Amino acid sequence: MNEGLASTDDEVAARTIGAIRGLAMDMPRAANSGHPGTAMALAPLAYVLWGRIMRFDPSDPNWPDRDRFVLSCGHASVLLYSMLHLTGYDVGLEDLRDFRQWDSLTPGHPEVHHTPGVEVTTGPLGQGIANAVGMAVAEESLRARFGPGLFDHHTFVIASDGDLMEGISHEAASLAGHLGLGRLVVIYDDNRITIDGSTDLALSDDAASRFRSYGWHVDEPGDVGEDLDALEASIRRAMAVTDRPSLVVLQTHIGHPSAKYVDTPDAHGSPFDPDEIARTKELLGIPAQETFWVPSDVVAHTRRFGERGAAEREAWEQRAATWDGDRDGLAACLEGRGLPGWDEALPVWEPGSKVATRVASKDCLDALMDQVPGLLVGGADLTGNTGVGVSGQHAFSAGSRDGRLLYYGVREHAMGAAMNGMALHGGILPVGGTFFIFSDYMRPAVRLAALSDAHVIYSWSHDSVGVGEDGPTHQPIEQLASLRAMPGLCLLRPGDANETAMAWRVAVEHEGPVGLILSRQNLTVLEGTANAEGVRRGAYVLRDTQGVPAVVLAASGSELGLAVEAAEQLVRSGVATRVVSMPSWDLFITQDDQYRNEVLPAGTPVVSVEAGSTFGWSRWADRSVGIDRFGSSAPGDVAMAKLGITLDAVVSAVNDVLG
Repeated sequence: MNEGLASTDDEVAARTIGAIRGLAMDMPRAANSGHPGTAMALAPLAYVLWGRIMRFDPSDPNWPDRDRFVLSCGHASVLLYSMLHLTGYDVGLEDLRDFRQWDSLTPGHPEVHHTPGVEVTTGPLGQGIANAVGMAVAEESLRARFGPGLFDHHTFVIASDGDLMEGISHEAASLAGHLGLGRLVVIYDDNRITIDGSTDLALSDDAASRFRSYGWHVDEPGDVGEDLDALEASIRRAMAVTDRPSLVVLQTHIGHPSAKYVDTPDAHGSPFDPDEIARTKELLGIPAQETFWVPSDVVAHTRRFGERGAAEREAWEQRAATWDGDRDGLAACLEGRGLPGWDEALPVWEPGSKVATRVASKDCLDALMDQVPGLLVGGADLTGNTGVGVSGQHAFSAGSRDGRLLYYGVREHAMGAAMNGMALHGGILPVGGTFFIFSDYMRPAVRLAALSDAHVIYSWSHDSVGVGEDGPTHQPIEQLASLRAMPGLCLLRPGDANETAMAWRVAVEHEGPVGLILSRQNLTVLEGTANAEGVRRGAYVLRDTQGVPAVVLAASGSELGLAVEAAEQLVRSGVATRVVSMPSWDLFITQDDQYRNEVLPAGTPVVSVEAGSTFGWSRWADRSVGIDRFGSSAPGDVAMAKLGITLDAVVSAVNDVLG
C-alpha cells in the first residue's frame, strides 16, 4: 500500500488545499451554478486521499488494479474535478473554467466514460454507495479467482447526509456488512447541513450505531477535517480491517473558511458572492482577485501523486506478464465477453415443446457459466423464480469469495446499483433477477446504467397479467412501455425458448444494459424462432404468406404464439397474413429503412398483439390488442381472456383494420 510522501512539505500542502478551495469557489461562480461548500470543507480530505492513500495512474486511468474512488455526493463534483486536474488526468484548467457548460468535461455531476478518472456516474444520492458495494464485490471476486497479485485494491467513497438518508444506502450497507466487504471504506461527511437547513429538520439517526448494527467497522475521529495526519490515521485504521467494510464518520464545516457561509445552507447549493469569495481567498492566503489560481509548485507537488501510481502500475504489469493462471478466462472477464465459440453452448429446443422463457433463460445461464467467465448471477430473493438460480454454482459470501451466485435478499434498489458498480469496475458481467413489476424499484439504477453504458443484464420475469393470482400489484402493465422510453436500454421480450437463447447472444455481446423480459407461464416453442440474425435486428418475419400480405400481426413474448394461431385462422378465411416477431423495439429502431420496410411493408396495415400497455405501438401499428388498465387477481389464462388477449380479439382487430 502507498505510504505517501516521505516528507510532506507543510507549506505546499497548505497551498494545495488553498488552491482546491479557491477552485471550489471559482468554478460555481463562473457557471453561476453549483455546490461550493462541501468541496471546500473536504479539500484536506481530498489531499490526504489522493496524496497519501490511493493508488492511481493518470496516464492509465483504467489500470485494473487501481483503487476506486466514488463521490457518492456527486453534487460536490468540483472537488473531484480539481483533484483530477491537479494530479495529471486529462482535465485541463480550461475544462475547470467550462464547469457545467455544454459538452464540457466537467458536467454538474460526474459522468463515467465522459471525464477521465471518473469511475461511476453519481447524481441521485445514495446510488454511489451502492455502486461502491458492487465494486467491492467485484474486487473480492476477481482476487479470489485470479489471485491477489493481480487484484488487491480498495474502494473509497465520500458520502453525505443525503446519501445516508436515501433508502438505497440502507439496503446497500446491510448487504455489504453481511458479505464482509473489507476493502470498502466509506467516509461520511457529517456536516449537518442540507439544502432545507440543518439536518435536525428531518434527521436524528445515530449513523455510527446503525452501521455497527449492519456489521461495519466504524471509526469516529470527530471534528478533524483540517488535521491531515488525523485524517490519514483514521482512513488507515479502516483499511487495516479486512473482514468487514468501514465507515469513517468525519465531522466537517461546510463552506469553511468562509466567515459568511460556513455551517449554513447557503454554502451548499449556490455560488458564493464575489465579495465573499475575495474575503475567503484572503483568509486562505491566495490572490483575492485571481480566479482559477493554481501555482506551479502546487502542480509539481500534486503530479507526483500520480507518478507514484505509475510505478505501481508498471510493477503490476510485470506481475501480470509472468502470471501463469487462466489467461483466456482473465481476458474474457476484463473484456466483458465470452470465450471463443461461447454461443455454441446455448441450448436448442424442439418446436412443439412447452417451456416458460424464464426456465429457458436459466438453461441458457447454466450453459454459459463456463463459457462466459465474467458472469456473476443473482436475484432479489427470487433467484429460482426468475431464472437466475444457476445450477452447480455456490454462493458468493463472506466465507467463499469465488462463488458466482449472489443472493441480494429483498433489495432491488441496491441490487441494480451494485450491478452497475460491478460492471463499471470491470471483470464482472452481472446478471440480476426479479419480477418485472419490481423493475420499478430498480428504475433509478437502470437509468444510470443506461446513462453509463454499463454492461449489465436484467432477468425480469413474470412479464404480464399471465402471472395470475397475485393480482394487479404484481401484474405488469405499463412497465414495458415506460422502459422502452429510456434511451440506452436494450429490452428483449422473447416469444419462446429458442428466441430466449438468441436473446442471450445479444445480452452477452451488447455494450450497454440489457433487460430480458421473461414469462412465468409455459410457451409453445415455434418453428423458426432460432433466428439469431432476426433477434439481433430486433424484429423479423416469422410466418409469411404467398404474395403481398393483406395484414401484418406484430407480437412479442407470450403473445407471439397467439399471433401465429390468429394468422392461421385468418389465412383459412382468405386473409393473407404475415406474422412478425418483434422481441426488441430498441434493436429494430437501429436498423436501416430498407430492412424495416422489408419486415413491416409500407402501406400494409399492422396489428400489434402484446399483453401490456399499447402506449407507443402507434409507431409501428395501426391497431393494437393490449391492456390499458390494471389487471385482476385470477389464474393467468383467465386474466388474459378477461382482459382481451384472445384469438377472437386479434381476429376482430384485423377485421376492423381491413374494414
